[in-house]
Amino acid sequence: MKKYTPIKMIRAGRYKVCFDGLESEVQAGVLYRMETLITDNREWCDKGNYGHLCNILPTIAIDEALQAHGKTADEAYEIISTHMWAALTPEMYIKLSRLPFFLSVMRKIIPLGFKYGSGKGWRYVWHPDDPKDRYHFETLECLYRHIFEKYGLLERFGPMFCHSDIINYGNLYNLDFIRTQTLCQGGDKCDFCFVRHRKCEVWERTKSI
Repeated sequence: MKKYTPIKMIRAGRYKVCFDGLESEVQAGVLYRMETLITDNREWCDKGNYGHLCNILPTIAIDEALQAHGKTADEAYEIISTHMWAALTPEMYIKLSRLPFFLSVMRKIIPLGFKYGSGKGWRYVWHPDDPKDRYHFETLECLYRHIFEKYGLLERFGPMFCHSDIINYGNLYNLDFIRTQTLCQGGDKCDFCFVRHRKCEVWERTKSI
């Protein structure tokens, strides 16, 4: 069993900079709430879900601690979303997408990464017979939806995490990222599709959700 420790989870997730910038009493509130969140969500705390829970549980704990110390809900969301999105690395994906074999690599890396980086609460559908210029898959069950829904925070924080994919994949070189729905935004699945366009082809980027 992976050991879940509040401070180590915060250091391993997207909120290290955010947490370090909080006042000491707010930090104490975050760590205290993290302890109870870990206990209350023990059913999800397996090895595969560690990386996800390093982002999900601190989101809830930081939100509650900020509001308990005088921030409005909107102010807390602004702090959390700004730091969470700032921890992403879209430049790396854009650089990699210039490689001619990028889409082929994605076909192998994404299923493998999800196999070892997903635990209880996830289900996927893969399509190994896609043509070489297209790669798509669906997520049918999502841990973020399970936990945020449990705490009445799905509409507040579900779309925030969904938007991470837009940041990471929304400007790939000659690759269109297409997603029409997500589980955290009322859909019955998250549909991911990547379409490779020829170098000199004129095309319009899809406005995905």
